[in-house]
Amino acid sequence: MDRSKVILAYSGGLDTSAAIIWLREQKGLEVVAVTVDVGQALDIEMLQSRAFQAGASELYIVDAKSAFVENFVLPNLKANGLYEGRYPLATALSRPLIASALVAVARAEGAGLVAHGCTGKGNDQVRFELALAALAPALEVIAPLREWRMNREQELSYLHEHALTVSSATRKYSIDENLWGRSIEAGPLEDEWNEPEEDAFEWTVPAKKAPDLPEYIEIEFERGVPVALNGTYMSFVDIIWKLNELGGKHGVGRIDMIESRVVGIKSREVYEAPAAVILVEAHSALEQLCLTRDLLSMKRIISEKWSQLVYEGLWFTDIRRSVAAFIEETQRNITGVVRVKLHKGQCTVVGRKSPYALYRKELATYGAGDVFDQSAASGYLKLLSLPLKSQSLVDSANQDELSKLLGVVKVERSRR
Repeated sequence: MDRSKVILAYSGGLDTSAAIIWLREQKGLEVVAVTVDVGQALDIEMLQSRAFQAGASELYIVDAKSAFVENFVLPNLKANGLYEGRYPLATALSRPLIASALVAVARAEGAGLVAHGCTGKGNDQVRFELALAALAPALEVIAPLREWRMNREQELSYLHEHALTVSSATRKYSIDENLWGRSIEAGPLEDEWNEPEEDAFEWTVPAKKAPDLPEYIEIEFERGVPVALNGTYMSFVDIIWKLNELGGKHGVGRIDMIESRVVGIKSREVYEAPAAVILVEAHSALEQLCLTRDLLSMKRIISEKWSQLVYEGLWFTDIRRSVAAFIEETQRNITGVVRVKLHKGQCTVVGRKSPYALYRKELATYGAGDVFDQSAASGYLKLLSLPLKSQSLVDSANQDELSKLLGVVKVERSRR
């Protein structure tokens, strides 16, 4: 492998543009830049101009939108993947795919080195380097931002010295985006008391400016896969595009959270993910309709584990594949239609139907047509309460707790 050539994950922003210059000057390397299109806004002419002006010998642009959605976003939707219960894992899901593209280009170019533009305190360095170690352990990884120790102002001066201007360098925020979501951090958001300003958002309107009338949409699933929107069958990619548009119009999909990073620090993260929020809500509702209580309970545990594995960069591991196999098995009967209301920043499931529904009106109703045998509950409760009665015969803990409660509860007696 050629160790005079490095394959750089290139975004076109401040850090990776400076990295091209630094890798050439400080390491004496030929730099091949790779941009992976996972649905972010791309200006191809700008990327080419900036990469070559910085000194890259080549620029690969990899169209990976379909691969991203089918192989990473879809399994995550089936898992209802939300890190710490809120983050739809948009950035985390793209990193193993980008790492795969770096390995593919490194093999095509015969290069022995790869590089990324991640800092030493972020999650992405973990995701990239664990993926690269799993896929191509012989490749050596260079992380310029961990070595050069320049702050943002010094990076700007460094670019200026080399007659290179990066428009994104004037941004208040650090932003990453793909089809599944948009991540916003840094700048004013580093004060956790500050409410995010409206200039942080691009995909969603504020709730107060959303339409006054709600909009109802219907999402159809087959075995856990979204296949149609409002009765029109379309690709999963197109469903995501459309739901980002619809959800954004109604202010749906804004997330503001304090997140626990892999490296052990807390960070303030703001996200826009209209399609992700809508689809996870709808998919979860269909599972509630079609899965048994015990399977739902286990699925929630597995989903939490899935989210942790993806967030921590452990995509290419046996445990992630095993968890995915369990999740896939749960999707056999997740077929049906979910009706969702979008209104003033809220996404609410208001209806669901499925040929595999476990809900039966004749069992649940309290009105006419009730077929539930309520007399059967008596024997069931006798058996259910038997262990509690047995325990009370030998253990005074419940009587002690009762005495404490009676000491603080006011009991009044009324007579005629």
